[in-house]
Amino acid sequence: MTEIRYGRASGDAAISTEMPADAIGFPIYTIGLVLAAGLTVTSFWVANTSLLWGPGVAMGLIVLAIAQMGVHLVFFLHITTGPDNTNNVLALAFGILIVFLVIGGSLWIMGNLNDNMMPPAGLTNLPMQH
Repeated sequence: MTEIRYGRASGDAAISTEMPADAIGFPIYTIGLVLAAGLTVTSFWVANTSLLWGPGVAMGLIVLAIAQMGVHLVFFLHITTGPDNTNNVLALAFGILIVFLVIGGSLWIMGNLNDNMMPPAGLTNLPMQH
């Protein structure tokens, strides 16, 4: 068998073996927790404040929800744009596609059933016979 050697460029820093592997992720998870908690508190504040324009509250909540999803994807699921992360990004995209297909298909089916299962308008206002 061939031995695989991984070389380092002259400017690369040496790999430190002093810190255990579990402790390396702790700051990343802590930053993600603080950001997620901050976004959650902010969304509750946006929903309950009267300082914002009424119709803008829904848009603010949508923006905060998208930011919350981004924080979870980056800090907790470690979805990045690195070349070694292509399978994770493709799996995420496929999952999103399936969710949209299921939700869109369900709404389409329910709308079709609503149109076809409702009685005609003339039958709903018939006079009562005694």
